[in-house]
Amino acid sequence: MTSNGLVQRLWSYCNVLRDDGLSYGDYVEQLTYLLFLKMADEQTKPPFDRPVFIPDGLDWPSLLARDGDDLEVHYRHLLEESGRGSGMLGVVFRKAQNRIQDPAKLRRLIVDLIDREQWMTLDADVKGDAYEGLLQKNAEDVKTGAGQYFTPRPLIRAIVDVMRPEPGMTICDPACGTGGFLLAAHEYISRNTPYLDPDEKRRLRFDALRGCEIVDNTARLCVMNLLLHGIGAEDAESPIVVSDSLQGDPGDRYEMVLTNPPFGKKSSMTIVNVEGQTEREDLVIVRDDFWATTSNKQLNFVQHVKTLLAINGRAAVVVPDNVLFEGGAGETVRRKLLHECDVHTLLRLPTGLFYAQGVKANVLFFDRKPASETPWTTTLWVYDLRTNVHFTLKQNPLGYEDLEDFVEAYAGDHRSQRRERERFKPFGYDELLARDKVSLDLTWLRDESLEDSANLPPPDVLAQEIVEELEAAISEFAQIAESLRPVEGG
Repeated sequence: MTSNGLVQRLWSYCNVLRDDGLSYGDYVEQLTYLLFLKMADEQTKPPFDRPVFIPDGLDWPSLLARDGDDLEVHYRHLLEESGRGSGMLGVVFRKAQNRIQDPAKLRRLIVDLIDREQWMTLDADVKGDAYEGLLQKNAEDVKTGAGQYFTPRPLIRAIVDVMRPEPGMTICDPACGTGGFLLAAHEYISRNTPYLDPDEKRRLRFDALRGCEIVDNTARLCVMNLLLHGIGAEDAESPIVVSDSLQGDPGDRYEMVLTNPPFGKKSSMTIVNVEGQTEREDLVIVRDDFWATTSNKQLNFVQHVKTLLAINGRAAVVVPDNVLFEGGAGETVRRKLLHECDVHTLLRLPTGLFYAQGVKANVLFFDRKPASETPWTTTLWVYDLRTNVHFTLKQNPLGYEDLEDFVEAYAGDHRSQRRERERFKPFGYDELLARDKVSLDLTWLRDESLEDSANLPPPDVLAQEIVEELEAAISEFAQIAESLRPVEGG
C-alpha cells in the first residue's frame, strides 16, 4: 500500500463522517486515538511480543468486542480512563472526547478501516507520510484554523538542510505544532548517517528530540506523527510536553533549536476584576533570564530560544516582521541578541506561504556564545526571497526548488566563504547598530511592482497580495482592539 493510497482510504471515510457534522480536525483526532490503540495491540503479538501496557478492558480487543450503544459508551469510558495514563499514552489521550455520535459509523471506522490494516508492519515512510497527508489536508481546511500549527514542509526541509543536525545532538522545538521540525531533523540525521550503531539509533529514537506544545489536540497529533515515523514508543516517556513554553525556564539546554512559534503578537489572559467583571489583560512575561519584559509573544519566544540553547548551540526561528523593527522591548532584544549571540543569517520570506493569512515572516539564524565584552555578531547576511517573489497556497505553492539558491548561498559549514549575490547581502555590526532602533528590516532590491506598472504581477497574484496586506493590517488593529475591550459578560 502506498502512502497516497492510504491517505485516500483514510480521507474518503472522513467525507462520510462530515455528513454528521464532524470537522477534519475532529476526524484526525479520532483516528489518532484508534490508531494508537491498534498499534499498541499489534506490538503485544509476534514478531514484537512486547509486554502489554494498555490496561485490560481499555484496549483494542475491548472495542472490537462491542457494538451499538454499548460500543459508544465504552469508547467514551476508554478515552476518559486512558487520559489518566503516563508517557505517550497520557499525551495522546489527554482530555480526549468522542466526537462520533453514531455508533454504527464508529464501529465501521474501527472494524472496516483500521482493524483491516497491520499498521506496525507498514513501512514508516508509508504510514508516516499518510498521517502527514491528513495533517496537510486538515491545515488546508480554513474553517478549523488548524493551519496556524502547520509550517510549509519545503521551508522546514530547507531550514534543516542548512542547520545540518548530527547524531548525538539534542534538538528542541518549543512550539512544535504537529512535529514538522522534529521529524525533518530525524529524517536528515537518518538519511545522512545511515550507519548508526545500536546506541546511536536508540538515542535518536528516544532521547535526541524534545518538543513543547500548548494545545492539547495539536500535541496529540504531534505524538502520533512521531510514533508513525518510528520515533519514541507507545509505552515510553513522551518527547512532547503539553505546556506553555513561555511560563518559565525549563532548565534543559539543547544544541539545536528549530521552531516556528505561533503567530499573534500579544499574549493575554482573562481575569476577574474587583467589580466581579471579566476582562482581558495583556500577559507580560517576567523572567529573570529575559533581556526585556514585554507582552509581545514573538519577542518572548526569541528570548526563550536563547535561554534553551547550550553555549555554542544553534537556532533557526521563524519570526514575523515586527520582531525586526519594533521599538522599545524589540530594540532591547535585538541589541542584546546581536551582542550575546552570533546573529549571522536572516531569510526574508515571501507572503502566501502560511495558512495564517497576511503573515510577513522571516527566519532568523543565530548561535549562542559565551559571555563577552565584545559583541559576537560581526556580519548579518540577509537573503531576500520576498521582493518580486509571489506564492499562493493553492495555485503557486512554495516548493523546495524555490529555496535551493538560499541553501547554496548559506554555505553550511563554510560560512566564511559566503559570497554576495543579487538576493544575498552582508551587513556589518556597526552598520546594524547605526540603524534607527537597530532595525533588521533590511531591503535593497528594487520592487518592480512599485516602479513599473507594465510589469505588474498577474491580477490574481496582485489581488492576493492586496488581500494579505489588508489582512495583516486588520490583524494588527484587531489585536489592539482585543487588548482594549472587556470580555463579553463583563
